Amino acid sequence: MKKINIIYWSGTGHTERMAEAIKKGIEGEGVEVGLLQVSQANISDVENCDKLAFGCPAMGAEELEEMEMRPFMDEANKLLSGKKVVLFGSYEWADGEWMKLWEEEVEDTGANIVETLICYDDPTDDDIEECERVGREIARA
Repeated sequence: MKKINIIYWSGTGHTERMAEAIKKGIEGEGVEVGLLQVSQANISDVENCDKLAFGCPAMGAEELEEMEMRPFMDEANKLLSGKKVVLFGSYEWADGEWMKLWEEEVEDTGANIVETLICYDDPTDDDIEECERVGREIARA
C-alpha cells in the first residue's frame, strides 16, 4: 500500500490541527501517512507519493504563505499530474478566495482534486470530524 504525505504550513496552529485530524482519518483506514511541516519537506516527499494533502491558511490578500509554502508549491506543481490531492486550510477574513485560486492552480497541473476543506478560525469539533472524514476519503480514493 502506498504512503500518503500531508505537507502543510501553519502560523497559529489552526491548519496544523486540521493536518493532524486528516492524518488520523488516513491512519484509521490502515494507510501509512507522513505528516510534514513544509519546512521539513522536500520535493521527493511529493515525487514518491501518488496521493498528497497540502495545507496552508489564507495569508495577506488571500494567498499562500509566501516564504515557505508558495516556493514549495511552485516546485511541487511540476510533479502533481495524475496524483490525487486534498487541499485544506483555515482563514479568519474574507470568503476563502485563496482556496478557490489554489484549487484552480492545482487542477491546472493535471492533478485530481479529491476534496478541498476550509475552516474559519480555530477548527471546531465538527470541523475536526470533517477533517478526519476527508482523511478517510483520500485514503480510499
